[in-house]
Amino acid sequence: MPKQIGENWLLLRGLSREAAHWGEFLPLLQAQFPRASIHTLDLPGTGRRFQETSPATINAIMESVRQQALTEGLLNQPLTIVGLSLGGMVAWEWILKHQNEICAATLINTSMASLSPFYQRLRWQSYPIFFKLLLQPTCFHKELTIIRCVANRRSQDQVIASEWARIQTERPVTLGNTVRQLIAAAGYRPEKHNPDVPLLLLSSRGDRLVAPACSVAIQTEWQLQLKSHPWAGHDLTLDDSDWAVKHLKDWVEQLSMPFEIT
Repeated sequence: MPKQIGENWLLLRGLSREAAHWGEFLPLLQAQFPRASIHTLDLPGTGRRFQETSPATINAIMESVRQQALTEGLLNQPLTIVGLSLGGMVAWEWILKHQNEICAATLINTSMASLSPFYQRLRWQSYPIFFKLLLQPTCFHKELTIIRCVANRRSQDQVIASEWARIQTERPVTLGNTVRQLIAAAGYRPEKHNPDVPLLLLSSRGDRLVAPACSVAIQTEWQLQLKSHPWAGHDLTLDDSDWAVKHLKDWVEQLSMPFEIT
């Protein structure tokens, strides 16, 4: 199985986001793994599935995404999953319930209610942002507000906000689905055992939405490998895709090394 790590990727985004929000991260990952199959799936209520109702538990969201993966034939080979925030919780639950389908996973800026208090999982500094969103006059301004909360690199704000506004206009995520995803994330308390697959944690020291301490808590509980970005925000792959892809490449090479024939 270790030889299959990095050959069949599945990327899962976070709260109210969809596959299109991966941006430049997706082609950069493909460039580093040119022979790999790289797939994206949307959580129910987002992206291609925006007309569906999101479940209010991580397990139900996971089973819905897993069923989609089965339908699309993505499980013919074990998956290497990258899960960002809520997507990381879905990935963790998938490993716990269907471990034979996952050969490795990377969790980015994720958290668990069983390990971290609510004020770290949703930092108090971000609370005003949710009220500010209600006051924005256009979809563009709402997305610009989100970007300024989840990212710390300012050079492309206007361009990215325009693209994200287009995504939201074409495939709108409802307030109800956002609330149900928040409820699922807030109540996520996974079973207390370490999944028997290679796991990498990536976190951002500049994350103003979810405290980096949440990733440290997961690392400490299960003795996992953790890499921390010095300045990026919650959306690490938006702020510094190159850094994220480099660490994924190094991680896969590290895992493959003992099994290489010389």
